[in-house]
Amino acid sequence: MVKRRFVVILIFALAMTATTGGRLLFGADWPQWRGPERTGLSKESGLMKQWPASGPPRVWLIANLGAGYGSISIQGDRIFVQSLIGRQSTVASLNRADGKIIWSRALGPGVNNDRGPGPRGTPTVDGDRLYVLTENGDLACLRTQDGSVLWQRNILRDFNGRNIPWLISESPLVDGNQVIVAPGGRGAGVVALDKMSGETIWTSKQLSDEAGYASMVAADIQGVRTLMTLTAQAGVGIRASDGQLMWKYPGVANRTANITTPIFHDNKVFYSSAYGTGGVLLGLAAQAGEVKAQEIYFTREMQNHHGGVVLVDGHLYGFNNSILTCLEFASGKRMWRDRSVGKGSLTYADGNLYILSEDNVVGLAEATPAGYKEKGRFQIADQGLPSWAHPVVSGGKLYIRNQNTLASYDIRAR
Repeated sequence: MVKRRFVVILIFALAMTATTGGRLLFGADWPQWRGPERTGLSKESGLMKQWPASGPPRVWLIANLGAGYGSISIQGDRIFVQSLIGRQSTVASLNRADGKIIWSRALGPGVNNDRGPGPRGTPTVDGDRLYVLTENGDLACLRTQDGSVLWQRNILRDFNGRNIPWLISESPLVDGNQVIVAPGGRGAGVVALDKMSGETIWTSKQLSDEAGYASMVAADIQGVRTLMTLTAQAGVGIRASDGQLMWKYPGVANRTANITTPIFHDNKVFYSSAYGTGGVLLGLAAQAGEVKAQEIYFTREMQNHHGGVVLVDGHLYGFNNSILTCLEFASGKRMWRDRSVGKGSLTYADGNLYILSEDNVVGLAEATPAGYKEKGRFQIADQGLPSWAHPVVSGGKLYIRNQNTLASYDIRAR
């Protein structure tokens, strides 16, 4: 009996450490921007359905992170985050248990503008490698263990791009053997590099759009691997194998800032932007190795600025300017709208939306088309700039980054 119990414990321990190089697994990883599939959806369960008046208990808080708007990525017992330290754009690895810095690496000069200094992107973890793009165009591949740089290049210099008004905000996409970024150069609006060496695989010769502020997603569309993003001029689709431009939809882009990551589902893609524009659902179909796009509907009911959109059980949730809104994905029909905790960003987990307003309020609301149902809210300290970093749910914890601060909250059901 004792021997059997020991075997069970051993098998459990091996399963817990199998995907983390021998380290104890803290819970589901969040290895890149908007989670494992870039959808803003967590598969966590067993989380609190209602918060106490003061909010969930805080586990730890660090207050010397450095400036920046980027969110965090998580693998095993490590957190990865970008920030401005002194005049250098850096990436750091933190201990997930207490937030203490394990290593920090400067990647190049940081940049400032009227919306604040520092990086806007989120690191991407791929096995034992970390891919980081700074606000100044420095793209680096590092070892997750110690932060040593394996290769680095500047995508603006190398592909004749120029920095955009509120600085590069993209989080690099790793897809197969490629790392994909958008320098916005002539004949190089989007490029693919070998993820191991950093050498150029292809450039999108038919796309010369200046970069937007969005990050890319990838999907298989009837056998064709496809990349989708918002440039400064359009919602686009690019063949992942060679950079061929397959569609371009200018009507969903504004002339100021196109930020929201596209939502792909059921051979359809939803793009959205603010500044008086809206959202569009495109139907996608492959023919002879190329994907064609056709408009299904256009809506003014989802003018999403920076906070992202999530798709849950056939419904889209996101801020239409400053109003949290629920739309039916297939038709664009509005189900409800509410001011909630104020305009901001959101993530989904275990039946609820985790919302961070740009005015420093964190909220919990049920993800249901039946109406807005708030389950709690609490205030975080004002850091002098909008709180724009997207919340992360991983391993029973809610992580909130706000400029120099990063906090971990225990949201597991009691």
